Amino acid sequence: MTTFDKREQGFEAKFAHDEELMFKATARTNKLLGLWAADQLGLSGDAAASYATMLVTDNLESRTIEDVVGKVSGDLAARGVSREQVARRFQECLRQAVQQIEAKE
Repeated sequence: MTTFDKREQGFEAKFAHDEELMFKATARTNKLLGLWAADQLGLSGDAAASYATMLVTDNLESRTIEDVVGKVSGDLAARGVSREQVARRFQECLRQAVQQIEAKE
C-alpha cells in the first residue's frame, strides 16, 4: 500500500466519522428541541416523546434547519413563541447535543 493510499483511507475514515457525528448531533438537537417545544405546548409523557421523535424522524429525509425551526415555530405561534426564540433555542440545543456527544467519545 502506498503512502497515497494510506492518506486516502485516512481522509475517507475522517469523512465517515464527521458525517456520523453530524448525523448524531442533528438527531439529538432535534430531539432536545422537540422536548422543549412539547413542554411549551403543554404535552407530557408519551405525547411529548412522540412530538420529539417526529422531529427527529421527519428530519432524516432532507429537512433543513430552517424547516425544523419553521415547523416548531408554526406549532408554537399560537403560544406567543416567535421564530427567533425557536431559532435561539435550536442553537442552545445544538450546543448541548455536541457537548453530550463529545462527553461519550
